[in-house]
This record gives sequence, C-alpha cells and structure tokens, in this order.
Amino acid sequence: MSDLRADGDSDLRADGVRVLITGGTSGLGAAMAAALVDAGARVALTGRDAGRADDAAATIGAVGIGMDVRDEHAVERGVARAYDQLGGMDVLVNNAGIGMRTVNPRFMSEPQPFWDVSPDGFRDLVATDLTGYFLVARAVVPRMLEAGGGRIVNVSMNHETMVRKGFVPYGPARAGAEALSRVMAADLAGTGVTVNLLLPGGATATGMVPVAVDGLLDPTIMGPPIRWLCSPAAAGVHDQRIVAKDFRVSRRGGAG
Repeated sequence: MSDLRADGDSDLRADGVRVLITGGTSGLGAAMAAALVDAGARVALTGRDAGRADDAAATIGAVGIGMDVRDEHAVERGVARAYDQLGGMDVLVNNAGIGMRTVNPRFMSEPQPFWDVSPDGFRDLVATDLTGYFLVARAVVPRMLEAGGGRIVNVSMNHETMVRKGFVPYGPARAGAEALSRVMAADLAGTGVTVNLLLPGGATATGMVPVAVDGLLDPTIMGPPIRWLCSPAAAGVHDQRIVAKDFRVSRRGGAG
C-alpha cells in the first residue's frame, strides 16, 4: 500500500513520542531524525562512530549513541542506553545500512558480476543491512511487548533495485530485510506492536549513489511519512509498504 494520505498538519505531529533511529548520522536517517525532532518527538540516533553520532544529534537536539548494528552486544548496550536516555521507546526506525559503493565504487558505470564480489564485502554488507535489522528489533521487541505496544518502521527500497544487474550483495540484503519485515509483522499481529515498511520510491541523494546521476530524490522526502507513522493518526497501521514519493498531505483534509 503506497498511496497514503495525512489529513493536515495535525497528522504529522509526534509530540513526546520516543524514537530510536539507527544509521541516523547522514542520508535518510538524518533527514528522518530532523523531521521527527521538528514534529515534537524525542529522538535518539545511532552511528558506528560515537563521536559522529553525538555531533549529528547535537545539531538537531537529539541523543547520539555509538552502536554497531552488526554486533549483538553493541546493540544490546545501545538499545539499553536509548531506553535510559529517552525514558522508554515508542518507535524503532531500522535504517542503518551501507551501499554498493562499499563493494564496487563504480557500480553504476561498471556493474560487477556476483562471482567477483569479495566474500568479506558480501558478509559485511549483509551483516549491516539485514542482520542489523534483526538484531536491533530482537533487542527492542521484548521491551515493547512488556510495555504493551510500540511501532517498528523498517526502511526498504524499490523491488526493481533488489534484482538489478550488478547489485549483489545490496539488492539481496534489502530484499531479505523486506521479507524479514513481513515475517515480523506476521509474528507480531495482534500484540500491540506494529511493523511497517517505508521506502523513498527512487534513488536518493544520500551519498550511496554517485552525484552525477540525474533525478535523485531529496532525503527530506522521508519526513512527512515518518512523522505520520510516529503520530497518533497512524495508530493501528500494520504490515503496510509505504512509498514516500506517493505519500500525500492534505492541508484541508481533502484529497492529497
């Protein structure tokens, strides 16, 4: 489901909502963090480098947490700190990820066949973009269940990119994360913890794609839908795939 609508600014407020965003130091994560702080949310953002996380958080009035999503022990420590700093957690935004440039800097002009991808590069990207989603959700969900509810938003990408030539391991890792999200939604149905997918709807200017590519979406496109997903208006929304490019805001409550 992608053509969703917020009926005015009140549906884009998240006053007092406590949100953890992984990979929030740049790109989509930074854009979502800034949008949520602007909407009144209390935000903690993570990055592998604690200093960079602190710097990014300080610029928007959030909490910075150093956390390597590949490491289950680092995840447990980071999640515990987020709960301590925020006084709880209402929403987890799984966003941390690395792109194709980490395994092939020329992936747009010189696609690399899968058999030329290094095993170490494959493992590191999958550990970040797929296993990381699992580890952070695994650390958060029992706490949400104990609290009686919560929300998880897993950031995804276009299906076409998942199977694009030369996109191993990025495409398969993101496809796996999307499948994981749907299974999470099924496992959590009826528990009070909701799970939804959110994606930009096209390549974005995040640094993962060479700047020479035309038509890149601005990362701020994620702002309105993530604010809505964290707002009271999205209570009960579950197992949806929301495309930011198709998300509409109606200022008078009419058609978007």
